[in-house]
Amino acid sequence: MQFFIDVIRYHGNIPFSSGFEGFVYAFAQIIGILFVLLYFHQFVFVILSSFKKAKIANKVFKLHTIGFVVSARNESNVIANLIKSIRLNDYPQNLVKIFVVADNCTDNTAQICRDLGCVVVERFDQTKIGKGYALNYLFNKLHNEPEYASLIPDAYVIVDADNVVKSNYITEMNKVYDSGYDVVASYRNTKNFGSNWISAGYGYWFLHESRHLNNARMIFKSSCFVMGTGFLISANTIKEFNNWDFFTLTEDVQFSTEYALRGKKVGYCNDAEFFDEQPEKFKQSWNQRVRWARGYYQVYGLKGKDLIKNMFKNFSCWDILTSIFPAMILSLLTVTVLPICSIIGLCVGDFAAASLAFTSLIANLVMMYVSIFFVGLTLCITEWKKIKTSNFKKILYVFTLPLFMFTYIPISVRAMFGSVGWKPITHTSNVNIEELEKKDSK
Repeated sequence: MQFFIDVIRYHGNIPFSSGFEGFVYAFAQIIGILFVLLYFHQFVFVILSSFKKAKIANKVFKLHTIGFVVSARNESNVIANLIKSIRLNDYPQNLVKIFVVADNCTDNTAQICRDLGCVVVERFDQTKIGKGYALNYLFNKLHNEPEYASLIPDAYVIVDADNVVKSNYITEMNKVYDSGYDVVASYRNTKNFGSNWISAGYGYWFLHESRHLNNARMIFKSSCFVMGTGFLISANTIKEFNNWDFFTLTEDVQFSTEYALRGKKVGYCNDAEFFDEQPEKFKQSWNQRVRWARGYYQVYGLKGKDLIKNMFKNFSCWDILTSIFPAMILSLLTVTVLPICSIIGLCVGDFAAASLAFTSLIANLVMMYVSIFFVGLTLCITEWKKIKTSNFKKILYVFTLPLFMFTYIPISVRAMFGSVGWKPITHTSNVNIEELEKKDSK
């Protein structure tokens, strides 16, 4: 960024004309330096993961009992496709069980799941709302009530009702689990990637989380992140954490943080692929991401000091700390302080400072756009066959990905103020796993 500003304003050696201009220049430099220091490791992740995939040692793997866990609220439109995709897996079905917590449902979700052979627990509680509470309720029942004792598997796979899993999903997850990881994240893809720029924004970013970040973390033997859905966790780990005692608005981030602080590592499986449905309407997307942003603040408030204390001893703590907090704040400072400085400069007649503030703002925005575009472009190339939409849309949405991410700036502001709660998202994409796998074969 310094080079960019020098070219525009200083050409490297023109002196400041005022103290205010010096402040603007220093502020712009500090923001740029902080971005580089905080996120250089992610740039390395992107480059490395574009050429290499994490692998586990070849061996004969023990077949473990696996229980799929679904927290579902009025998901009658989509949940049957998830259950069918699990049943179609190449893993021995006598080792697979499906547990559903029908959470405050007013439709026939519970009955659909019972008819398809699932173990169903119904929950009705309008005071404790959210996925964390629903999972905790289910695990408390499974692990404490005698009628469920014979059903407890070696490990659970937590998925959402709108997900579908590929036919080798359980087999591949079991391999990483049997290699010594008690928690394993998987490759997250999108059913409705090509619907519009919003669903594609989610789609590209979750591919980034999987292929670029978790893949690189696995290569470097660092702890990966679980992303709310599509991850395996051993039954013993669930018990260790008081039957999923996580109730922030981003319980997945809270768990990943706590797990890393205990010196443990989440694994990752590139070859276990699942699909979920992303919001297509901006209002739904706004509400969901405001909740996520508030959840990041909550986790930082709870564990920020511990992460800072351990960030030089445990790289995973540094990685988590930089992932959950600074980017939103630095971006927010950029788009507020620099325009204010430009206006002040114009008002007091310091046109050099006003010009520098404006060019610095443009430089920052351009660099942010280019950086995010680069992330999308590398994914478009490396994950080309896995993205389920037309070739034209794959390319088009690389250009709109930075705009999608820019909307996090006002979202991060909204998340700081007022009440933010869990709001249900209606899922309507009735795409099944056979359709998605047919697209693979084509």
